[in-house]
Amino acid sequence: MKLHTLKPAEGSVRSRRRIGRGSGSGMGGTSTRGHKGAQSRSGYSRKAGFEGGQMPLQRRVPKFGFKNPGKVTFKVLNLDDLQKLSETYNSTTLDLNFFLGHGLVSKKDKVKVLGRGELNSNVNVTAHAFSDSAKELIEKAGGSTNLVS
Repeated sequence: MKLHTLKPAEGSVRSRRRIGRGSGSGMGGTSTRGHKGAQSRSGYSRKAGFEGGQMPLQRRVPKFGFKNPGKVTFKVLNLDDLQKLSETYNSTTLDLNFFLGHGLVSKKDKVKVLGRGELNSNVNVTAHAFSDSAKELIEKAGGSTNLVS
């Protein structure tokens, strides 16, 4: 086997259709487009979601609900998560850069600490928001909470 002898398997490659090259080709005349109508014309493009005149899906399905443009969504971290992090990395300072560096949040996420689980180590936590129970338990364990402005 040599590079100049390589060719595709028999029957795997078909020759392209030469449309509009005379009646002898079998694809002359209307060039496989049928007779008249928008689809036979050059420049025709069907609208996205067009269903042949039937009422399209995006108009059949009713609008529903309300999207609040002012809603703030938080990435949630619980106390048991903070406990694992402080034990695993021997860190007493858990701030946004720490969370970002360990893949817990992304750059634009806002972080809220919630009070699920227990916290035994005293850590200084920096986040955008804290639940009352989380704040109380962090301070009870000897740590501190700092809000990001």
